[in-house]
Amino acid sequence: MKKLPRSRATEESKQTISSAFIEAARQRLRDGKALDRKLPCGGRVHIDRQLPFIVLYRRPAERSDPDADLLVRGEASYLIASGDRKNHRGLCAFVEAIAETLSECFGAFLLIELWTKPDAQSNGERRARFRICRPKQGRISLTAEALEISLSEIKIKGEFAKAETIIGPKNHPPGMRPLLAAERAAELSCRMLGLEIDPVFRDSSTGEPFPLVRRALHKGLSRAIKRAVFEFTRRQTSHRPPHYHALGRQSLVKAVWAIDRELAQISNAFDFLLQVTPVNVDQAWAGFRRNRFDAEPEFSSRPLKLDPSLEKRRLFQIPIERIADPTLAQLFRDQQTEIDRKLTMLGDRGTPRFLYGSLQVFGGVDASLLALAYEILNRVPPRSRDESLRGAVDATEFARRANDELAYYRSQYPAIRSQAEVRSDVTGLMVSRGNLLIGASTKIPASRVDALIAHEIGTHIVTYVNGKAQPFQQLCVGLPGYEEMQEGLAVLSEYLVGGLSRPRLRLLAARVIAAHRMISGAGFVEVFRELDRAHDFAQRTAFTITMRVFRGGGLTKDAVYLRGLVKLLEYFREGGDLEHLLYGKFGAEHIPMIDELAWRKVLVDVPLRPRHLEQSASRERLAGLRMHSSVLDLIDIRSRK
Repeated sequence: MKKLPRSRATEESKQTISSAFIEAARQRLRDGKALDRKLPCGGRVHIDRQLPFIVLYRRPAERSDPDADLLVRGEASYLIASGDRKNHRGLCAFVEAIAETLSECFGAFLLIELWTKPDAQSNGERRARFRICRPKQGRISLTAEALEISLSEIKIKGEFAKAETIIGPKNHPPGMRPLLAAERAAELSCRMLGLEIDPVFRDSSTGEPFPLVRRALHKGLSRAIKRAVFEFTRRQTSHRPPHYHALGRQSLVKAVWAIDRELAQISNAFDFLLQVTPVNVDQAWAGFRRNRFDAEPEFSSRPLKLDPSLEKRRLFQIPIERIADPTLAQLFRDQQTEIDRKLTMLGDRGTPRFLYGSLQVFGGVDASLLALAYEILNRVPPRSRDESLRGAVDATEFARRANDELAYYRSQYPAIRSQAEVRSDVTGLMVSRGNLLIGASTKIPASRVDALIAHEIGTHIVTYVNGKAQPFQQLCVGLPGYEEMQEGLAVLSEYLVGGLSRPRLRLLAARVIAAHRMISGAGFVEVFRELDRAHDFAQRTAFTITMRVFRGGGLTKDAVYLRGLVKLLEYFREGGDLEHLLYGKFGAEHIPMIDELAWRKVLVDVPLRPRHLEQSASRERLAGLRMHSSVLDLIDIRSRK
C-alpha cells in the first residue's frame, strides 16, 4: 500500500479518533473520573461521571445544521461528532468503548442519538414535532414511552409538541450508518433510541435562528431525556438515582463562575432599597405635621454613586450565551433582566417612569389581594393591646438583642460576618447585604421583639448566609422575585414564634391598600388621609406607610408582604417543604430550578436553619399550616387566643 505523504497523513489523523485516545478515555471512565475532551472536526465528548447513558449528535456532512448541537450540550453525558464517513470507524470504536465500559458498571447502557429533519422537508410549522425510533425487539418500549410522554409536554408559543414513536430497525440519522450493529449492541446490553426533531428553532427557508424558541426547546428536551433515562435506569440497570434531576450535570464550566462573578459585582455595586429610601424621614414628618397634613412632604434621597447607563453596558457584555446548561442559563438571563430593570428605576428616581419600573419588578395589586386587604381591616379592630409601647425597646437595646442572636448563629457557623447596627439614615429595620440596619429613632413593642428577630435574622440573614455558602453568588444577591418569597417567609416566621399580632396584619393590609391607591393615581395626602381617617391608623404610622409606597416615585414593593404570605400558604397547602426555601433568596417561579440544582448536587447543604424551628411550638404551628391555609385562618386563630 502506498504511504500517504506526511502532510496528508497528518490531516487524515486529525479526522479520526485514535486507539490511544479511546483507551485513555476508557480508563478514565473505569476510574470514575470525568471525561471532557475535544474530538476531531469540532466534536466534543463530556461525561460528567459514571452514568448509564449518553446523548449523541452527529453533524451531517452534506448539509448545514446550525445550532442543532446546542440541543445536547449541557447534558451530563453527551457526544458531538462529525458525521463524515472518514470519521466513522474511529467514532464507532469510541462509542463501543463507552457503551462497553459503562455497561460493565451498571449492567446496561442507553444510547440516544438525535438528529434534525432537513429544512427542506420541514413543513414550516412552529409546532415542535418529534419522532422516536425504537427497535421492535428489546426492553426499550417503556423508556421510549416515557420519552414520548415527556416530549409531548413541551410547550412552545402556546402549543404542545407532537411526539410519536416509530418501530423499526433504523434508529440512526438518514444517510448515515449505525454506530453499533444490533448484534453487538445486544452483546453489550446497550439499548438504542433515535430521536428526529423538526428544526422549529430556525427559519426553514433562510436558516435564520429563533433563539428564544431554541431555548424553550432545549429546556423541555433536556427534561424529557432525563425522565426517559430515569425510567431506563430504575428498570434495567443497577443505578438508583433518587430523582430524574439527579441525572443532570454536576460539574460546572469556567464560564459559569465568571458570569456569576460579573453579575454579582454589578448587583453589589448598588443597594437598591437604600438608594430609593429617603434620608430625611423624621424631618419630612415634622414638616408634614406642621402643615396640618395638607401639603406633600419633601423627601431627599442619597446621591447615586454609579451611572446606570455605564452599568448596563457592563451588564449586557456578559456572555451568558456561553452557558450550555439550560437551567443555569435561564437563571442568569432572568438575573440580567432584573438588574437591568432596577438600574432603569434608579435612573428614573423622582419621575413618573419609576412607578412603571416598579410594576415590572415588584408587580401591582390584583383584585383578590385588594379584597383580602380590605377584609382584614374590616375584621381586625384598629385598637389592640397587642403592641403597647409600654416597656418598648429602643434601637440600641434591639441592636444588642439582635447581635446576641447573631452570636448564636455564629456559634453554629463561624463564617457569619453579619452585624446589627444603629443608623441615623434609615427608618425602621432593614437588612442590607447581610447586616441588620436599625433606624436610630426606632422603638419596638416588647411583645414584637422575638417576632422581628425571627423576621429579620431568622429569615433574611439566615437565607443570605445560606445563599453565600452556595457555589455561585446569585442566591445570596437574590434572584428575580425573591422579595415576595422572602417577605412572605419572614412574616410567616413571625407567626411561627407566636408574634404575628393583629396590628401587624392590619399594617400589611394597609400597605396593599396604599400601594393600590398610589397606582390608581391618588396623591400622598389623599392616601395618608384614607389610612388616618377611614382606617383609623395612628398618624405617624399612616405617614410611614404612605412614605414607603411613594418613595422613589412610586414603589409597589410593600404589597409583596401580604401577597407573599398568601402564596406561601398555598405552597404549604400543596405539600411544599419549608426546608426547600432555605437555600438562599429566590422567588416562587424559581423553586423548581432550585430543587433541580439541589438534586444535581450543584447546591450544597445549607449551613443554617432558623433557630425558631428548634421550638416545638413553632413546629406545631408549621404543621398546622396545611389545615389553616389562608391568612384569614391565621387571623381567626389569633383572635381566639
